Amino acid sequence: MTNSIRDITEQSRSIFIIGSNTTEQHPVLGIKIRRARRQRGAKLIVADPRQIDIATYADLHLRHKPGTDIALMNGIMHIILREGWQDEKFIAERTEGFEALQVVVAKYTPEVASEITGVPVEQLEAAARMLAENRPGALLYAMGITQHTVGVANVVTCANLQMLLGNMGVPGGGVNPLRGQNNVQGACDMGGLPNTYPGYQYVTDATAQRKFEQAWGVPLSDKVGLTITEMLKGLSLGEVRCLYVIGENPMTSDPDLNHVREAMAKAEFIVLQEIFYSETAQYADVIFPAASFVEKEGTFTNTERRIQRVRKAVAPPGQARTDSWIVTELARRMLALGASTPAGDAPWGGWEYASPSAIMSEINGVTPSYAGVNYERLDAGEPLQWPVPNVNHPGTPVLHVGKFSRGLGRFVAAEHVPPAELPDEEYPLMLTTGRVIYHWHGAEMTRRARGLYAAYPEALIEISPKDAQNSGISDGDLVRLSSRRGEIFAKAEVTQRVGAGLVFATFHFPESAANFLTNPAVDPQAKIPEFKVCAVKLEKAQRGAAD
Repeated sequence: MTNSIRDITEQSRSIFIIGSNTTEQHPVLGIKIRRARRQRGAKLIVADPRQIDIATYADLHLRHKPGTDIALMNGIMHIILREGWQDEKFIAERTEGFEALQVVVAKYTPEVASEITGVPVEQLEAAARMLAENRPGALLYAMGITQHTVGVANVVTCANLQMLLGNMGVPGGGVNPLRGQNNVQGACDMGGLPNTYPGYQYVTDATAQRKFEQAWGVPLSDKVGLTITEMLKGLSLGEVRCLYVIGENPMTSDPDLNHVREAMAKAEFIVLQEIFYSETAQYADVIFPAASFVEKEGTFTNTERRIQRVRKAVAPPGQARTDSWIVTELARRMLALGASTPAGDAPWGGWEYASPSAIMSEINGVTPSYAGVNYERLDAGEPLQWPVPNVNHPGTPVLHVGKFSRGLGRFVAAEHVPPAELPDEEYPLMLTTGRVIYHWHGAEMTRRARGLYAAYPEALIEISPKDAQNSGISDGDLVRLSSRRGEIFAKAEVTQRVGAGLVFATFHFPESAANFLTNPAVDPQAKIPEFKVCAVKLEKAQRGAAD
């Protein structure tokens, strides 16, 4: 997030949520947003194909078709430019590429945008006016924006809209991705990406490569690594032979699960580091029992870039060990076998970490945005949000104040591109996927919580009343939902939350996971799969058909 949760909920005059089921997937933030609307009068616009909970609190709900986010935002920007509501001073002083944006956005008249998105012209006009008249305004998005074959273009279009309105570098504004997991921001910060070292320093950058080679005392490759979907494809082709999986369950969370199953079966060796025996564990040759977050020391970095201390509350049970202990011990044994030899004279050439604080000291030395973060400051309660370039720096609640990190903010015009797969005669409905408030991700933890499981004990498929009637389906009937990649069986939930032609399913329950159906087509840049749109067929099933 470019901004902080507090300044969004306390200073934003408008909040635009697109591609985020905020009250169900970020419930604390959702409560704060509802309070901002109710108590401060902040305007709330929600763009989502479903009648999600947060939409019931909105001043305006834009119910656009899945996969039409670019057309929606381009249409809003067209109206802003037509009416002269853009921030001319901000654009002139702090951005570049504006003329190219104008050329593209000019095509997306309200009528064209409405035709593509299904949103009425008057709602597009109302959204543009509401955003223009209520600044600063914050834009919030989540995986409903990124999990598309145009995920990168979706994100830059969000940035285009906010720069056009001058909503960057100010409290209450910003482009604010809501992270889907508790430490995914921290994992990315620490190099948990195939193309960057810690601190988003590119592996293709020779200077960064030399810096980390000197710090770690080993030669490093300048080649970009593989994403998860590329690894699984590599297993299928015999180009990848081994997987080391840490805290991930690709047998529920990856697209086209039948293909994932075939790929996993072809692996020569799989190591799993996990706190529970998951669906992926069935394919593992070795399982390392890992400690949970309450059983170890360390830090998480949350969605607003805030570094937070994690403190050990109880001892790990049985043979469970912390992730750092497992990885360190594995590295030591590999070194003993001659797998690699560190230079020895590097500042952190070995694996002798006395504590998580010592690991943070290494981070300070190689990651400029974390240079001033230490356990003394965190334990004293300092609310540090990176970048924190030195120990005297208070942290950065709002990014891009006065100047963008690259200098000028760059407008990147994007055209609407349809999803990789759309409904047709054989598969006439559109599937979109997501989560429900009672379960989290693959539900390895929440399905084991008795209260949560009792509240939502099985998979449900949301179907509109019109589609249910056309298919002869009643609420609670067992249905078969199929795509070109697989099928699932689950109970129907007939509801107005989805419109005609759209169905919704989750991946919380392994036997009925929506990811048996989802399309593995990926964004060409970020390589993220298109989880949010694919074509499906719905029919009533006979009891026992799922057995």
